[in-house]
Amino acid sequence: MRKILTGLLAVGLVLAVSGVAAAGSKGPLKVATDLPAPGFWNGETPDNVDGGFEYDLADELADRLGYDGFELTDVSFDALVAGQLSGFDIALSQVTITDERGEVVDFTTPYFASDQGIMVNKGTKVNAKNAKKIQWGVQRSTTAQYFLKDVLKPKKKARTYKTTVDLFAALRAKQIDAVLLDTPIVLSQAGKSKGNFKVVAQFATGEEYGGILVKGSDLLADIDEAITALKDEGVLGELTDKNLGGDPSTVKFIEL
Repeated sequence: MRKILTGLLAVGLVLAVSGVAAAGSKGPLKVATDLPAPGFWNGETPDNVDGGFEYDLADELADRLGYDGFELTDVSFDALVAGQLSGFDIALSQVTITDERGEVVDFTTPYFASDQGIMVNKGTKVNAKNAKKIQWGVQRSTTAQYFLKDVLKPKKKARTYKTTVDLFAALRAKQIDAVLLDTPIVLSQAGKSKGNFKVVAQFATGEEYGGILVKGSDLLADIDEAITALKDEGVLGELTDKNLGGDPSTVKFIEL
């Protein structure tokens, strides 16, 4: 498997635009993500990430599209989904495809299906009876935030955090009762917690992840073709089994 080329520093709201080199001298595929993202990007910075589902996906895409590996940049999730960044070929950052986001960025064909998982400290229970009463925590600008606000409508306003690191730290410190985040993400985090965190249930939302490209990118058709081939060949299923901390389909659903 190819290794990431030299990591880049975190970017600001706007990155310098760089064109794709001519065929035969493409250089690395420029990939953006919001770190850390255990299970999807294993590592804290672009320089020490060494695996994960989206890491392997980026590697596969670079290989199939004729690039010399890939080059990773750490970006702000908020700015990414708001369409405020450029200078990358594709962003792979567990981004749920929505019509609203699609107004400011181009999405690839979906590469991962996900519902919203509930992670708690060991011993905490969440069910249909108490879901509206507990203190929730979410990462800012995620679909989980909007699910709580528009669908669940808990009595206590959800506490929001800029990064998953802050979110998980708040749960560990018992500042919140439960985290709501994509089920595969919390399964991965729980698997690394030595039993301290548990994924106790999930809400069915039918969400799917897509890669983000800047509006009008010439790469969209080629990347879609490559992702479709990876699905058809069973490669995406193999990457899920390899990298994620459990099977989301085994987590029970809470009916509202």
